[in-house]
Amino acid sequence: MSGLLLNSVRQSLKIPQGKNNIAFLGVLPSCGYKHWNPKFKWLRRMKVIKMDIPNLREDPKKMTPDEIKSRMREKGILPPRPWMERPFYISSTGGVFEPYVPPEGDGKMSAITKDGAKQKFEFLEKKSKSMMALRKIRNFEEDFDPPVFCEEAQKIYPQVHELMVTKDKYKIRQLVTERAYPEVMHNIHGKTIHWKFLKSLDYPRVVHARCTDMITKDNIFAQVTVRFHTQQILAIYDRFGRLMHGSEILAKDVLEYVVFERHMSHEYGTWRIHEKIVPDWMPPKEPGPITYRVDDTPPEPPAEEELSQTEATDAVVVADSTQSSSGKLATA
Repeated sequence: MSGLLLNSVRQSLKIPQGKNNIAFLGVLPSCGYKHWNPKFKWLRRMKVIKMDIPNLREDPKKMTPDEIKSRMREKGILPPRPWMERPFYISSTGGVFEPYVPPEGDGKMSAITKDGAKQKFEFLEKKSKSMMALRKIRNFEEDFDPPVFCEEAQKIYPQVHELMVTKDKYKIRQLVTERAYPEVMHNIHGKTIHWKFLKSLDYPRVVHARCTDMITKDNIFAQVTVRFHTQQILAIYDRFGRLMHGSEILAKDVLEYVVFERHMSHEYGTWRIHEKIVPDWMPPKEPGPITYRVDDTPPEPPAEEELSQTEATDAVVVADSTQSSSGKLATA
């Protein structure tokens, strides 16, 4: 506080001049009365943070590569890479590895006949690889049992078809892999589907199992093929309500081989439908009739003014044609 201010305060309060009387105002002088304790010196030192202010006048274009490296080392910056790396997550494979080859005539031949016994024998020969794959699956899922898994697959199979009828694209993603999802949505686009599951003609069974790794040895995918022999009703209508395939009255026996896949290395991976195997010996399906809308409404008759204008233009055209033909005859 300046001396003039102190004198004005003294005169207003009528305080006698003196060194000790200044404390009466609650004001201490700048020297002689400051409390100085050395033990708080480190606290006062921590109030100040020293910072290295960057030199904004440095132009990186004019610096040498060695100078740029030294600056980056000082700041702890890693050098840039010439390529771009983006993380990606592989949740399913792109196809079926070692697909199951269904025997010809399956579902029609009995095991008593010669051809049926031959099928059983070939199935036992190919069973060794499937047993090795099942053993590998049990390394990740200890309680895996083919009959129990078939019960779970029999719940997923009709549930996916019911979601295709309702076109619930969000719930379908939980039961279908990313490889099968585009095909499913393409098949139900612009169609009305009536589907009904009647009964199972035979118990579903696991006929094929394979495991493979992707990118690394620890990233393992498992595929299990399940045989379904069921009785269903299917009718597909196009966008105009015309029947394209099947019937809502006629029931048919359907034999399908459905591939289920699971990302075994994923802790929360689930079994989902990956693909349906169509054997080569099966006859090709007839394509559905493609329908389109035809405009059958007749054209409106022109108005009277338009008729008069068209008659006048026709008369002008006839006159021009007669003049040109007469000119040609005169020159001839």
